[in-house]
Amino acid sequence: MDGFQAAASLLPPSLRRAAESLDADSRALCEELRLRRGRTPTALIGGREYGLGTGPCTERDIRCVLEAASSASLHAADQQLRRGFLSAPGGVRVGVCGTAVAGGDGMAGVRDVSSLSVRVPRAVPGCADGIWARLTAGGFSSTIIISPPGAGKTTLLRELVRLLSTAGTRVAVADERGEIADAWGGSPGFDVGPCTDVLTGAEKARAVPLLVRAMNPQVVAVDEIGGPADGRALLEAAGGGVAVLATAHGARGRRESEVVRKLMEAGAFRRLVWIEDRAGTRRYTVEAVEPCA
Repeated sequence: MDGFQAAASLLPPSLRRAAESLDADSRALCEELRLRRGRTPTALIGGREYGLGTGPCTERDIRCVLEAASSASLHAADQQLRRGFLSAPGGVRVGVCGTAVAGGDGMAGVRDVSSLSVRVPRAVPGCADGIWARLTAGGFSSTIIISPPGAGKTTLLRELVRLLSTAGTRVAVADERGEIADAWGGSPGFDVGPCTDVLTGAEKARAVPLLVRAMNPQVVAVDEIGGPADGRALLEAAGGGVAVLATAHGARGRRESEVVRKLMEAGAFRRLVWIEDRAGTRRYTVEAVEPCA
């Protein structure tokens, strides 16, 4: 099942048919399927939302997607919902908005769900071909990929993991949301290479130290660096001689997040890849990262 079909399969029947009626080019370019209660469902294509023409989205429609994404067990998905998303088979991530439920250590969940963003996952073999030589000149060094949301960070990360692993490098993936490898029942749905070990569902700050101790990786890969705890875990891994491959939100010409900036200043990364979307074409730029003295 391709990424678009995996995402569309979570929708209620009438909305699924509307999504599947998109022409082949639109399905190939679709980034997200979005549902907002009381509004027309849309498909995000080339950075713009297009109505699917099925009438206003209902509470029942949203409930249908949540149940499909959680295999009819929303209670069992509480740990994911407290972070604002659900992971579904096929590498699909469902972002969830509504009313936050407060907990002792932050958000405990989401109720009165009002909107969903169903991300369409894709593997794009060959997308790293233009930068592979630069990233591996003299041996692979810790690398961070930065771009705005939806610009293809996870896709490039997954392809770099596959290439490193295929070249014989031991790669350990901390796949918190299941988007990198899509490992269900112990088997990755995406090709992440023959020398890759995947830990799915654990928070990165906990998963990285565990993988370093237990799996003896040469490279640890994570998607979307979050708070300081993620930064400490990655810095510890890099300080222990393990190369780090990570992504973070950001845009060229703007200040990086404090966590990312501190990691680069500390020397956790030696190379940086910017992803920019120019008129629907993604451009990758590789830069060297100089740690602060």
